[in-house]
Amino acid sequence: MAKQSRSDEATALSEMPPSAKLVVKTLEHEGELTQPQLAEQTLLAGRTVRSALSELEDAGVVTSRSSVVDARKTLYSLTESEQQTE
Repeated sequence: MAKQSRSDEATALSEMPPSAKLVVKTLEHEGELTQPQLAEQTLLAGRTVRSALSELEDAGVVTSRSSVVDARKTLYSLTESEQQTE
């Protein structure tokens, strides 16, 4: 996947649904979280959070990695370029 510029990511984010924007704001405030933690923090349904995370990853706004503590869990965080725009 080609690296997007900050303006491209900002444009992509502006076209996202409100649930995706809420996920981004939550990650800005809370830092790295799992999908169930995001669902709990945002009060969104798990399915909605999964959809938002998928869209955000495709847009290059969010990145994911396996937890070193529990490899069954995936941790989500903002990409470095998104963290710099805070």
